[in-house]
Amino acid sequence: MSPTSLLTDRYELTMLQAALRDGTASRRCVFEVFTRRLPPGRRYGVVAGTGRFLESLADFRFGTAELDWLADERIVDDPTLAYLADYRFTGDVVGYAEGEVFFPSSPVLVVSGTFAEAVLLETLALSVLNHDSAVASAASRMTSAAVDRPCLEMGSRRAHEEAAVAAARAAVVAGFAGTSNLEAGRRYGLATIGTAAHAFTLLHDDEAAAFASQVASLGAATTLLVDTYDVRAGVERALAAAGTSLGAVRLDSGDLAGLAGEVRHQLDAAGAHDTKIVVTSDLDEHAIAALAVAPVDVYGVGTSVVTGSGAPTCGMVYKLVAREEVDGRMRPVAKASTAKTSVGGRKAAARRLGADGRAVAEVLVQGPDELVRAWTAPAGGDEGVEGADRLRALHVPLISAGVVDPSRIGPDAVVAAARRHRASRDELPRGARRLSADEAAVPTVELRLQG
Repeated sequence: MSPTSLLTDRYELTMLQAALRDGTASRRCVFEVFTRRLPPGRRYGVVAGTGRFLESLADFRFGTAELDWLADERIVDDPTLAYLADYRFTGDVVGYAEGEVFFPSSPVLVVSGTFAEAVLLETLALSVLNHDSAVASAASRMTSAAVDRPCLEMGSRRAHEEAAVAAARAAVVAGFAGTSNLEAGRRYGLATIGTAAHAFTLLHDDEAAAFASQVASLGAATTLLVDTYDVRAGVERALAAAGTSLGAVRLDSGDLAGLAGEVRHQLDAAGAHDTKIVVTSDLDEHAIAALAVAPVDVYGVGTSVVTGSGAPTCGMVYKLVAREEVDGRMRPVAKASTAKTSVGGRKAAARRLGADGRAVAEVLVQGPDELVRAWTAPAGGDEGVEGADRLRALHVPLISAGVVDPSRIGPDAVVAAARRHRASRDELPRGARRLSADEAAVPTVELRLQG
C-alpha cells in the first residue's frame, strides 16, 4: 500500500507545528467521532469502515517522498518535519464494533493519545467512516426491505475506483450477499457475481446465439439477461439454450413487478421451477420494498447503494473532548458554537435493553475520566437506569498502545462485522426498520458516574 499520511488536510500539520513550538503537543488528549444527527428520514446508522481505518493506519507514515514534498511546499518547518519522520501512533482507540448500529451522539470511535499523535488522524478517520457508514446505512435499509431475499452490490461503475471497493465491503457488512467488484473480492474475501451485459447479446447475430454461447461457456446454472429485446421471447430462448436447469434470468428494465409475475408463470409452465428471477435497474430500498409481493428472488443494486441512497455522508465529526491539565488530570473540553455544540469529557457507551431484549435507549456514560475509562456494564443489573433489564457495553478495544487488534482487520473482520450487524439490527425496537421518515429509533440518554 502507498503511504496514507497525506490523505489529510493541511491544518492537521499546521496545528501540529504550532503545538510542537508552544509545548502543548505532548498533552494527553481524547478525541471522539460522533454525528450530531442522522440524515433526514433515517432511524439508525451503521458503523462501517473501522477495519479499513485500522488498515490505513498501518501505512500512515511520512517517508522521504512525503517529507520532501512538505519541505518543498513549505507546509511545515524543520522541527515538524523531524517529528513526522518518526511518526507512529502509540495511543489507544476504542469504538463501536464494525457493523453495530448507532444514533445521534454515539461515540463510535474514541482516540486517546498525545495531541500530536491523535490530531493527525482526524481526516483519515472521518473520510473512511463517513463514506463507509453512509453506504452501510443505506445497504442495511435495503437488506431489511428485502427480508430473506439476497441483495447483490453492482455499483462500481457509479463510483471512484477505490470508493467502489470500499462501498462493496460496506454493503457486505450490512448484509449484501456479494459484489460485482473483483478487487473487493480479492482484498476482502467477498463473494463475486456477474455474467453478461446487454452488450454481449448485441454482439451476436441474434439472442439465441448469445444465450447458446454463454451457456456453453458458463454452464446451464448461469444467469441470462432476457430483456434486451422482448422479454417473453427472451425467456423462451433462455430455456431453449439451458433447459429447465437454467440458474436464473435477469430483468433490467420496465415494470419489474409485472414482468416478474409473467416470467415466473412462464418459467413454471415450462417446468423451470428452480430458475430464479433477478431484478436490477436503479433499485433502492423503496423499490425493493415495493417488490415485496412480486416473485423476485434476488435484487441487484448499483447507484443507490454506493452513493448512500441520498445520504452520501453520515456527518460524523472528530472532536477534542478532554485534555491533560498541568497536574496530570484530564479536563473535559467542549465547543459552544451555535448548532455545533459538543459534550465535553470521555464517554463510554452502552445500549439499554428492555425485558424483550430490544433496545430502549442509547446510553452515554459520563463522569470523571478515570471512572469512565474503567467502566464496564454491570453483569446483571441496570446501573440504576429505571426500566432496563441490562446494559450492553458498546465499546470494544481496537488499538492498544499503538497495536491494532488483528481480529478487526482483513476478510474475517468483514464476516464478523456482518454478523454483528445482524444481531444489532435485530435488537432494534419494532418499527425501527420502517422506511417512512421518523426520529431516531431510540433516544440518547446520559448515565453519570459519581467520583
